[in-house]
Order: sequence, then structure tokens, then C-alpha cells
Amino acid sequence: MKTVGIVGANGYTGSELVRLLAFHPNIELSFLYSRSNSGTKISDLYPDLATVCELVLTDKPSSVDIVFLCLPHKESQNWLNQNTVSDDTLVIDLGNDFRLEGVFGNRNFIYGLPEINKKNLLGAKSIANPGCFATAIQLALLPLAQKGLLNEVYTTGITGSTGAGQSLQATTHFTWRNDNISAYKTLTHQHVDEILQQLNSRNDKEVTLNFVPWRGDFTRGIFTSSTVKLNLELSDIEQLYREFYAAEPFVKVHDRAIDLKQVVNTNRCVIHIEKNENVVVIHSAIDNLLKGASGQAVQNMNIAMGWEENLGLKLKGIGF
Repeated sequence: MKTVGIVGANGYTGSELVRLLAFHPNIELSFLYSRSNSGTKISDLYPDLATVCELVLTDKPSSVDIVFLCLPHKESQNWLNQNTVSDDTLVIDLGNDFRLEGVFGNRNFIYGLPEINKKNLLGAKSIANPGCFATAIQLALLPLAQKGLLNEVYTTGITGSTGAGQSLQATTHFTWRNDNISAYKTLTHQHVDEILQQLNSRNDKEVTLNFVPWRGDFTRGIFTSSTVKLNLELSDIEQLYREFYAAEPFVKVHDRAIDLKQVVNTNRCVIHIEKNENVVVIHSAIDNLLKGASGQAVQNMNIAMGWEENLGLKLKGIGF
């Protein structure tokens, strides 16, 4: 059994990790860190965790084998500076502090998209978990980048309200979100640089990504549609994708239309490809809190520790 600490356990991604790791056969939850809710039982914040996890949140972390950082963006570096973490401890950061520049002291963070970095993740001690939109969009485009087939990409994507985090904002109020959608951070979303860093490292020419994200009137999930121009037959493109993801347990290429409900409450990504003349659209869907955050973090932990990749992640979609 490996001991685990979760920093920022009171947030959406942190509490989702509690739900996953409470049932992980190789894990013992040691501490749940929160400055704002120290002294409160996690089950008092999230009643669904009653009998599942009754740990009390603390602002005094202990020594553990694995620590997950579920902090607001740019806060992970501050926490690591203020707390002593052994070099032998596996650190998995779910924020964006180390996705572009992965060096912190003597730690070199590996970019944690398992479908492209699995070999580097094995035995890693520092992992930068990808962003949610970044995961969905990269999984939709990486097979084309690997063949040098990308040039200009136009992507739209819609995300659930949990993507905005737990802190209340004007755009997360029920009265604003319900029966409403809106675009935000058009062409300037923080995940664009992260996506381009990975695509350009594989594509033989520079990729341009024009990304328009949308806020949806649902709780969780991401659905993206990426449009590119290709002079290939649809059957050849589909074959390319199936070969690229043949050994990946959490990515499935479908030959018919996909739905968000297929992936909500799972660590899976589903992909569907459509083509009209030389215009190709690649659709992808994930759960933003699982494959887009906490589930992928557990997947990365499993790989780093040499365990079965889907350990603790055999989850079913909500269906209805």
C-alpha cells in the first residue's frame, strides 16, 4: 500500500480524487490538505463521501509516497516552496504550473498525457497533468500531427460548469448558467500554448490553432469539434486513428456519432470523424473532471508506479 496526500482536497478535482482513491486497492489516503477548511471532515463538505471517506481536512501535511496538487493555477509552485517534499515522493500537479516549463528545483516534470508519454511516465517522480480542454483537443489531433498532416485547425468546444472551479463566479450561478451558453476567452484560452507545444513537437510544420471555447448549461463533460482540411479518404483517416490508439485502454474511435453521456463519470475519451469533400471534422468527448483532470491523474500514478493502467478507473458512463 502506498500513502497518498491530496492538496486542495476541498475543490472539485481534489474531492473527485478522494472518490477515486478511496476505492483504489493499492492506496491509503493519509492526509487531505486545505487551508480554508482545516478541521472539517471531508464528508461534511461532500455528503456523498459519508462512509466512503471520513478524514478531517488539515493544513499540516505529512510525509507520503504520492502527493496530488489540486490547487488554483500558479499556486503549486508556492505550495512546493513552502512545504518540504521528499525527492522520493511522486508529485502529480493538476494545475498548469509545470505544463510548459517543467522544471522546479531538482524536479523535471513529465507532461502527463499517457497516450503520447507513457514510456517517460514509467517511474517518473514529477508529473504535470494536462488541462481538460487540452486533453480533449490533443487526443482529437495527435494522430494527424504524428503524420505531419496538420496546418490550420479550427476548434470549438463546450464545457460543463465544473470546469470553472468551485469558487462562485457570476457565470457559474444557476440562474445565469441554466438554459444558457456563451463563448469565452475566444482565441486566447490558456490551454492553446499547451496544445501547440505538443502538436508542434510532432508535426513537421507549424500548427495554427483557432480555438473558441463555450460554457455549457450542464455540470460536467467536454465536447470538442476540430475542423481541418485533408486530401485523404475517410476510411484511411479512421484507420490511422484506430492504429494510433490501438493499445490505449481509454480512447475509443467510433464509426457513428458520439454523445457526451458516453463519457461522463468515466476516464474515457470517445472520438468520431466526419468528412465532406476535403473538410474533416474530428469530434472528441471527455469528462472534464476525470479524463480531463482527476481520472487522468490516477492513470498517470498507475503508470508511474508500474501498476495496471486502469486500476481504480473501471468506471461506467451515466447512460441516462
